[in-house]
Amino acid sequence: MRRANLVMKGNLDDPKALIQEAYKIENIMRSECRSIFLDWALSLPLEQDPNISIQNLLGRYKSEFSTHPMTETLEEGLLTMARPKRRGGWKSRQRSKSD
Repeated sequence: MRRANLVMKGNLDDPKALIQEAYKIENIMRSECRSIFLDWALSLPLEQDPNISIQNLLGRYKSEFSTHPMTETLEEGLLTMARPKRRGGWKSRQRSKSD
């Protein structure tokens, strides 16, 4: 059986190079950057801290693209993005007290 060789298009902070490509798009709108950001966030491995990746991406792009809509979106994401917390399951449901 053959194993496929997986090649990472981007890097650890941007595995699919979505953020990198967004910076290359001329006249990209903020709404498009938000959509790309959501795709990027969903593509990160669960064990990866998105806040660290955002900080790394800002370190890479902010000085050259300080007014780019993706820079604004990343900064906004850094302020609002938190690690997902588990919701639901049996612990979140109300239980009646049975004596």
